[in-house]
Amino acid sequence: MSVAVYNHYKRVATMAENDVEIEKSNMLMIGPTGSGKTYMVKTLARLLDVPLAITDATSLTEAGYIGDDIESVVSKLLAAADNDVERAEQGIIFIDEIDKIAKKRNANQRDVSGESVQQGMLKLLEGSEVEVPVGASSKNAMVPMVTVNTKNILFICGGAFPDLEDIIKERLNKSASIGFKADLKDKYDKEENLLTKVTVEDVRKYGMIPEFLGRMPILFSLEALTEDMLVKILSEPRNAIVKQYQKLLALDEVKLEFQDDALRAIAVKAKEKKVGARALRAIIEEFMLDIMFEIPKDDNIGMVIITKEYVEGAGGPQIIMRGCMSIEDKVAVAAQRVSENFKY
Repeated sequence: MSVAVYNHYKRVATMAENDVEIEKSNMLMIGPTGSGKTYMVKTLARLLDVPLAITDATSLTEAGYIGDDIESVVSKLLAAADNDVERAEQGIIFIDEIDKIAKKRNANQRDVSGESVQQGMLKLLEGSEVEVPVGASSKNAMVPMVTVNTKNILFICGGAFPDLEDIIKERLNKSASIGFKADLKDKYDKEENLLTKVTVEDVRKYGMIPEFLGRMPILFSLEALTEDMLVKILSEPRNAIVKQYQKLLALDEVKLEFQDDALRAIAVKAKEKKVGARALRAIIEEFMLDIMFEIPKDDNIGMVIITKEYVEGAGGPQIIMRGCMSIEDKVAVAAQRVSENFKY
């Protein structure tokens, strides 16, 4: 992903040179839900300081139907660039849930939000001059129009592609046969990162048309989050969930700590839910509810330690009263409180 973006902006910088024209490196990103696809794109745009439009493919329909026109993705980018056409023409468009515009299996009904949307996006992805409404998502007589060239706009498409694993499994199992050296039919059933074996052919079978995939030269997949990754997500980032709760309790002058094995127990529970990092908040919210309810009532509580037993429902949290706290902990709580008041 970083190489593709770096090459793209080198291409934008050297467009004036006429000797060799570099093709655009649009990306198709496949990964299980909650693995950080949207978060990666947001981080990328923040680091590059370029306009970014994040849009959803589910609302896109064929021209003339109720829903967003295909050009609306470019109008969102124009809005992100403060209606500066030149700046918008060097931005990034991230189209999420791209798997929702796959061809429908039932060919008897009109497919206004599937293959027809893919067909309509072809010229947009490749590079063309598009009439875009300023400050609106659809064209009408009351809205001023502006022409945007999508030649230098980088398109990143992402989706979870549910059931794509079955198509990959089917392809990999073709080698399974009868005999001593044959592969087992259930060989890939417990493979968690089966999406890393994806090929363009698999995505085409899923329902993406070849012309669309041809304009997405970079196809890559994200691995599912492991327990170790989930533990890091809980505690290491600047806005980590654990830090958010510590700040909430610090406003009540209470210190909150999580034991290492408690974090591991939360990660194990989150892994079972199979929705990636999104499960973490739901799990913490569940067992923190009672603590958040009881603490404001008792001014004597100075510190709460979340244990593995409490997370697993086999015990309670450790609660330390103010008189029993160490000097260091008291200073930490006071310092946190002073810093909060100082900010406000």
